[in-house]
Amino acid sequence: MARENRRHWRHARRSLRTRLIMLFTTVTVAGAVAALIIAMSGPPTVPWEPLGDQGESAPEAVAGPAAAKPIVIGGGAPHGFPIWGFSHTRFSVDSGPPEVTAIAEKSLARGRIIQNQHIMGFGTLNPEPSPGKYDWDSMDSRMAAIKRSGGLPVITLCCAPDWMVGGKPGQTDWEKNFTQSPLRKHYKNFAHLAATAAKRYPYVRHFIVWNEFKGFFNEGLKRWDYEGYTEMYNYVYDALKKVNPKIQVGGPYINVTDRPGWKSEVSGPWGSQDQRGLDAIRFWLKNKHGADFIVVDGTSESSKGMYPDEFKALAKFSAVNGWLKKQTKLPIWWAEWYFEPAESDWTTGRRLAVQAAAMIEFAKSGTAAALYWSPQGEGRACDGCLWTNLDQPKAGQPLPALTMLQEFARSFPAGTRLASVPTAHPAIRVLASSKRLVVVNTRGEETRASVDGKQVTLKSYEVRWINR
Repeated sequence: MARENRRHWRHARRSLRTRLIMLFTTVTVAGAVAALIIAMSGPPTVPWEPLGDQGESAPEAVAGPAAAKPIVIGGGAPHGFPIWGFSHTRFSVDSGPPEVTAIAEKSLARGRIIQNQHIMGFGTLNPEPSPGKYDWDSMDSRMAAIKRSGGLPVITLCCAPDWMVGGKPGQTDWEKNFTQSPLRKHYKNFAHLAATAAKRYPYVRHFIVWNEFKGFFNEGLKRWDYEGYTEMYNYVYDALKKVNPKIQVGGPYINVTDRPGWKSEVSGPWGSQDQRGLDAIRFWLKNKHGADFIVVDGTSESSKGMYPDEFKALAKFSAVNGWLKKQTKLPIWWAEWYFEPAESDWTTGRRLAVQAAAMIEFAKSGTAAALYWSPQGEGRACDGCLWTNLDQPKAGQPLPALTMLQEFARSFPAGTRLASVPTAHPAIRVLASSKRLVVVNTRGEETRASVDGKQVTLKSYEVRWINR
């Protein structure tokens, strides 16, 4: 990634994440077995089937003034689309022996959510080491795991083989070339690779083009090279639609981040968004050949930390969604979203409360898909991990962060009408449908309040699910 981008955008935790995924990934025997499984198995008949009777198949009218228009979750997404999900990273459900990975897959299968995988890096090897010479083994392994665990599959078309970015054919230099964009003369070659991936995984209906404008920065102008990205995107879009017109394509997957002191169209008590990212979005919208959804990513953290506090900072997500809705009617996807400081001493309860509050913010402001970035590592545990690590005791068991994603997907899929549930306490946040509600205490102390006509007492940072 360009020096300007690294200097101003990457906080410590995401820098660590980048270094980890740039390491060479070894394809295990289990991965080869999984590749055979996916080759022999047929694609699902419906790529975005509803969650069944746990979702809201027939939303009820919301009580209130006749003139009030109810908020429907997941603007632009198909009815029943889970909205909530995550992106696989280097260490994931196919990173261990079959008897262990099966446990993690079972944890994922407990509730259907979106599962996103990149074609190179983030757990997969170089898919085309030399022109026309393909290696899909690692990608096959990951896609087979997604399929076995019942995930709604999404593919992110990033990153590019070395020979497309100026490296040597047959080699993969993860340290030097991984975050580089294709040379302009190879835009069509990258589009061909994208089409090849779409043909290999015909059951995948959603493709995101590139990741955070990696390599697309104009050092001379000190701004994003949105002209170059959009040119490449258009080649990819056209190639994918030729494979199957029903494929859904989205971009530009650019980071909307804090830029203190700069004039911006989007600002608030939480900070000010970098106008250069907004300019890139506007150019892409005007010059793209087409798109089925728009993709951004970002963090609620600002240069001042979690400002004014970690819960009020979440208003940044709603503010960005509001700005995007003024620019386009495309469904809004957040490919990555972060809500915790890079160096955090939060308790598990506090982290889960902020996660739930962030998801409430996304739901109320019209997000069609929100992909949690999986922080799974090797030989370490973390509060934000989705399942217990595959090399530790009780491997593959679901952790609270995953349970939270699955509970939101089950209770608030696309098409759910939100109900108005009054609460007089400013520290309590609520998201409710006609059948279900989630209540979040944003205080680090016990709080008593009236919620939905009943008195409830919530523990410090408690997240409580209630049937109505």
